[in-house]
Amino acid sequence: MSGGARLTLCATAATFMAACALLPLVDLATWIFQAAFLLVVQAGVGALTRRVPLARPLTVAVQALVTLMLLTLLFAHAQAIGGVLPGPEAFRHFGELLQAGGDDVGRFAIPAPLSDGIRLMLVGGVLVIGLAVDALAVTFRSAAPAGLPLLALYSVAAGLSHGSADWLWFLFAAGGYLLLLLAEGRDRLSQWGRVFGGTARSPGGAAESAADAVAPIRTGRRIGALALGIALVVPLALPALDGGLLGPTGTGGGVGSGGGGTISAVNPLVSLQNSLNQPEDREVMSYRTNSKDTQDLYLRIVSLDEFDGTTWRPAKRSIIDVPSPFPSPRGLGADVRRTEIRTNIAAAGWYAQDWLPLPYPATKVDISGRWRYEPVGRTLVGDHDQTTRGKKYGVESLIVQPTAEQLANAPTAPSELRREFTRVPSSLPAIVEKTALRVTEGASNDYQRAVKLQDYFAVSGGFTYNTEVQAGSGSSAIARFLKDKEGFCVHFSFSMAAMARTLGIPARVAVGFTPGSPQADGRMSVGLRDAHAWPELYFEGVGWTRFEPTPNRGTAPDYTRDDTPAGDPSNPAAPSEAASSQPSAGQPSASDNCPAAERKLGGCSNTAPAVIGASGGDGPPFGTIALVALGVLLVVLVPLLPMLWRRRVRAVRLGSSGRRTDGDAAARTLAAWLEVTDTAWDHGIAPDESKTPRKAAARIVRVGKLDQVAADSVHRVAAAVEQVLYAPRPQPTAGLGDDVRRLEQGLRAKASRSARLRATLAPRSTVRVAWSLSQRWAELGSRWTARRSTLLRRARRPSGQES
Repeated sequence: MSGGARLTLCATAATFMAACALLPLVDLATWIFQAAFLLVVQAGVGALTRRVPLARPLTVAVQALVTLMLLTLLFAHAQAIGGVLPGPEAFRHFGELLQAGGDDVGRFAIPAPLSDGIRLMLVGGVLVIGLAVDALAVTFRSAAPAGLPLLALYSVAAGLSHGSADWLWFLFAAGGYLLLLLAEGRDRLSQWGRVFGGTARSPGGAAESAADAVAPIRTGRRIGALALGIALVVPLALPALDGGLLGPTGTGGGVGSGGGGTISAVNPLVSLQNSLNQPEDREVMSYRTNSKDTQDLYLRIVSLDEFDGTTWRPAKRSIIDVPSPFPSPRGLGADVRRTEIRTNIAAAGWYAQDWLPLPYPATKVDISGRWRYEPVGRTLVGDHDQTTRGKKYGVESLIVQPTAEQLANAPTAPSELRREFTRVPSSLPAIVEKTALRVTEGASNDYQRAVKLQDYFAVSGGFTYNTEVQAGSGSSAIARFLKDKEGFCVHFSFSMAAMARTLGIPARVAVGFTPGSPQADGRMSVGLRDAHAWPELYFEGVGWTRFEPTPNRGTAPDYTRDDTPAGDPSNPAAPSEAASSQPSAGQPSASDNCPAAERKLGGCSNTAPAVIGASGGDGPPFGTIALVALGVLLVVLVPLLPMLWRRRVRAVRLGSSGRRTDGDAAARTLAAWLEVTDTAWDHGIAPDESKTPRKAAARIVRVGKLDQVAADSVHRVAAAVEQVLYAPRPQPTAGLGDDVRRLEQGLRAKASRSARLRATLAPRSTVRVAWSLSQRWAELGSRWTARRSTLLRRARRPSGQES
């Protein structure tokens, strides 16, 4: 089988093996056979076009066209021209199927039924990945980057699946990738021939050359199998980290880049309860503000506006460049009193969060770095791994001060807003709506209903703040919370928002921090225990409005309290009673006004790991820290092993690792020449053992386009090698190490940036490690065979005979 055919076969097999990871997502596996057949046809078309041969881009284009025709025949033959050629109707049908498939993905739990839309997404996705793998590995002869589409295919499956056999599908995908790499390596190695190694030739050189060409391949297989085993076993010894690539869910926010992009719908409250009850109230950020009343200065991170029955999460939104200033808050009328304030915030150096904490509603943000703006939630999200770590920024925002009368007389919200923000899943238990109707009985408008819901949770409903209850944010967790009446802020905010939606009031949940504690130097300090979640309800003419249903947490807004004084209760120039009753510096946070006994137990804390970025407390045990450190060390060190090995070999060859005597002049000279050939090899000039040292040096100078200084250095080393090989009494030649270093400088000066990076991080000469291991393995096998033959002869020798 030719090298191209072998690569084609391995690329197809690798894609199929990675596609098997998608099998647990649907309840029928018939689609995998369709995908496999179409993959084979796609690969066959590529093999034929490469034999013509066509230009590489044209080969990929022909494969893409044939793939589209195959998908048309399978999914849209009734709408196609002649049943095969896609036309406008066929493309329209594809769009309808993809939309239906997306709806099915959001509607059904795993394993989902194999609808036509989901089948098109699976088969089409596998074919697209297969085309990318075939193009990279076979058409462009670069198998290593082909791992990226294979990884993407596996990552989709791992991200959606919640099964316990993820490691098995990883084994399939990784095995396919290793198979592809070994096939390419064998194809490349077959073209190299023997490489000058500084060893003597033997009479059986031809036979040994064939054996040596196969031995590295066998060793490569063994090394690949060992690497795969380490990749599977090492993670088992490390602590589980939720939201990793191989985990069932993510905890961060995927962001777009450039001029557009989206924020992925992810849940920032994963494993919230694991971070509760931390004994250390570590500072997250501090701020200074010109507002004299900070009781309503909640620092909002993100809004959770989508409830699918499993959890509340931020919807997938478009993000844009950060405007300056921000557009006016939606729904805020001109007759509502507001006060403009300025707040300067400094995030802690350890606090790394994708979303930027801001007072709501912010109107302008002055911050450095790469940030994007999400208009619906009025949030800023980091772009290209930008986080809040150590950031200092200024925010201009509004303190909105509606009156109870304005909220009570609010007109009906726009239909599109009500349609999105009053949506509840069909799985929501009936007890939620029944309780909402019972609690709000007698209320004549949405504002009164909202206040009754808040008071039900915070005052009259008999609810208890308890961080030890079973965590959860789905429909069943809400129903259990209404029955048991125990929970923390997530339960209170999620339940009030869900109940408000059943009453037709647009609602969402905000996540962030309560105002924090005043300090002696005038700062406000925000700690871990100030992390919080609260509901926001929409009133036309006022906009999104904060409510506080959680008892002993934060402060209820003035417009929701019966004792709201007439006049202007929230005027920053005249602090309210709540503001004047804030603790002085050194006392606990104003947002942590709960009994001392409960505070000691951490019962008033509320920290979300994905929101806060780290947990407080004494930290994990030493064993856990050691295992994590070992895992990080392996991840960092393994890719650097070729570079480290190469530097060590260079130091030994050039004599920088120990003292040398004049008696080993020959060995030092040959080592320097071997370093010359390996340095040139690392920079893309493969060694040629068939040439004499003088001709090999001339070839390196010519191919490497070396300047006169580097060229003279190479020729000096070559002359020293010839003296060692042919002179009766070789004499030591001084300065060979410097000559080798000048050669490297000359090669790097002429090489591109990518070539220099490749020579440093992935030097080609490290293949000698595989050859050395293969040679030792062969020697060990030969000794074992000889030893076994001797034992067998002795066992078969008749008794009484002497050896």
